[in-house]
Amino acid sequence: MPHLTVHVLESDLAGRETALIEKLTDAVVAVYGQWARSIATVRLIGIPPSRWGIGGMPAQAPSPSITFGIKEAAFSRPDADEIVARLVSAVTNAVVDVFGERVRDGVTVELVGTAAGRTGIGGVVVTS
Repeated sequence: MPHLTVHVLESDLAGRETALIEKLTDAVVAVYGQWARSIATVRLIGIPPSRWGIGGMPAQAPSPSITFGIKEAAFSRPDADEIVARLVSAVTNAVVDVFGERVRDGVTVELVGTAAGRTGIGGVVVTS
């Protein structure tokens, strides 16, 4: 299941929540296909400007940072490099569509794999 957690300045996020959720979900669907739409999860975390630091100082205008959780098995597929590149590109473009070109060079997309049996839903370990 694709899970995206976005960290972004609260002031940048305000009023753009729905657009960002829609664009990120569309990015997931563009790579995985329509079947992924209903299971794509997007969490938006707005951070006050004084709570985001870069280089030991509060950041002036940080670009959004996205953690993209996927099954670890995705990284061992024969087409893993292509999938990773497409996900990074699609997610970055979705963020740029919402926040503008000024953020592109700093957008961070981190793909994090979860091994089978290391996630639980509703109190039950998911094994596949």
